Amino acid sequence: MSQSDLYLYTWQAVDDSGKLLCGESLLPRSQEVFGQLLQKGLQPIVLKKSLKMGKGYWKNKERIAFVRQLATLLQTGLPLTLSLELLASDHPLAGWRCVLADLVKKVNEGQPLSSVMKEYPQVFPPIYAQIISIGELTGQLDSCCAQLAIQQEQVMQLQKRVKKALRYPLIVMVVALAITLLMLTLVLPEFAKIYDSFDAQLPWFTQMLISTSGAIVRFGPAVSLFFALGIGLYIRYLHPQEKWRWREQAWLLRLPLVRKLIGDGCLCQLFQTLVLTQHAGMTLSAGLEAAEITISNLHYRRAVGQLTQRLSQGIALNKALHESVLFPALCRQLVRIGEESGALDTLLEKLAHWHAEQANELADNMAQKIEPLMMLFMGVIVGGLVIAMYLPIFNLGAAMT
Repeated sequence: MSQSDLYLYTWQAVDDSGKLLCGESLLPRSQEVFGQLLQKGLQPIVLKKSLKMGKGYWKNKERIAFVRQLATLLQTGLPLTLSLELLASDHPLAGWRCVLADLVKKVNEGQPLSSVMKEYPQVFPPIYAQIISIGELTGQLDSCCAQLAIQQEQVMQLQKRVKKALRYPLIVMVVALAITLLMLTLVLPEFAKIYDSFDAQLPWFTQMLISTSGAIVRFGPAVSLFFALGIGLYIRYLHPQEKWRWREQAWLLRLPLVRKLIGDGCLCQLFQTLVLTQHAGMTLSAGLEAAEITISNLHYRRAVGQLTQRLSQGIALNKALHESVLFPALCRQLVRIGEESGALDTLLEKLAHWHAEQANELADNMAQKIEPLMMLFMGVIVGGLVIAMYLPIFNLGAAMT
């Protein structure tokens, strides 16, 4: 059963003694909730479907908080089951309370925590179960949870900065477009009426913009509806398809600043995951497999998958890195030095730190680099409109006489 099919149900039921009980269940269908309650010896009275637990419900922030708090409780000496019970009882979100309650139940039944987490693929990405499985095998579950929380926190912060940097130019362009449309559809027609009242010959630039304004007023709503419908259909039907996302990301990788920002972000995530898996005791191939799943960019994901294949064929990692242009020379050189010196984990950590710094610096400075171009763009658009509107005023005196 896929996690996207789950719903949160709130219920009221009575036990054999007639005591009224209230609770929550996370299941696909109401019939299963009824069956679960009857198995517990409860008679359902009220059952209400509350929320659909889609992918967007399970936030990175909540996942990171869970493993960080679990690590803290384990480090104080509390047993795993009691730690999970405390987290389940105090969690403010109903969906998480249900998931954590199920973790408590199945861990008490003797199942490993990592195995239960695999039953919730949208709640816990594969790397969570992999790292916790290593912690269970080595007896260092608290340390593995702490390292996982740190690594995921770094990834989340970097993703936020990258998204913020990419969002700024889009916002500026939308604002410029909105100002242009307002001036063309509201302001310019009023000026046109004034000029017509004097029966004056308008400059060609002003005439062109007035014609454009008229066309926008007449056909703008239909064109806007057409584009809105097209964008909606694309987001709904085409964007979820991998081949279309591949084309989108290929186009983004052609933009100089965006290419570097995405590249540093993906490489930082790759090396951070490798550092985490190496510290946890996983093999390099297993670490690459974990990193491949966590990387969102399809081009970098394929490149990492090819690294895994080459390692399985007995080729050294530094040589495999040469086969893709997505891995810069610094990566290849430091990985080669690490493999030859036996200090690969140390140099992977340096690479992760370096790419994180590069991505953070570029994300912070991207607005400053793009802002002059955006201001020039807005100045040309708005300035051109103002000139077109006021240009006839210089001849208005002659027209009045």
